[in-house]
Amino acid sequence: MNKRVIVYVDGFNFYFGLKTKGWRKYYWLDLVNFFSQFLREHQELVQVNYFSAIPQHGGKQNRQWAFFQANKLSPKFILHLGKFLRKEITCRECNKTHITFEEKESDVRVSTRMIADVVNDKCDISILVSADSDLIPPIEFIREFKPSHKIFVFFPPCRTSNDLLNLSDFYIKLERHEPKFIASILPDEIDNLKGYMIKCPDKWKIK
Repeated sequence: MNKRVIVYVDGFNFYFGLKTKGWRKYYWLDLVNFFSQFLREHQELVQVNYFSAIPQHGGKQNRQWAFFQANKLSPKFILHLGKFLRKEITCRECNKTHITFEEKESDVRVSTRMIADVVNDKCDISILVSADSDLIPPIEFIREFKPSHKIFVFFPPCRTSNDLLNLSDFYIKLERHEPKFIASILPDEIDNLKGYMIKCPDKWKIK
């Protein structure tokens, strides 16, 4: 019997890894295809869960939404949205107040989804895509609840966490697997079968 695999992508951690110089060309990525390439013959990809929030900036919002719509064409891609909260920051030097937005809820959503899927016996292997050590608690719970369950950690490009690495059964540094990124770039235009085309944002096109 194949081992069931569910992937949990910390969207902001993954995005900021790709934001590193040299990796931005892989924003427009087919996530289901990408993670499928890491599976062995006896493993079956059940879902790719992607946790993020919609940015407030219009241009970023439109680009991210196109990315979501393109990936949602796969029934194995599940989107989980948190939110941005408005936050005022006062500069200590000039005393001016600046408005920024802080992403909330993603860590909690990742944690609860990982735990729920193990408790409900939906997978045999959990793959966490993040370098955020705040996600240690769900791993510790799963270890206690079901010691036989396997937890893999995939680190986004140029990001790592020794704490997560030490808790994992297996880990991968995605920066060492660039050919898999190249093989998973989405087409510039995708027919959503509902009357319109999903287009790769101009800023994300590989030139």
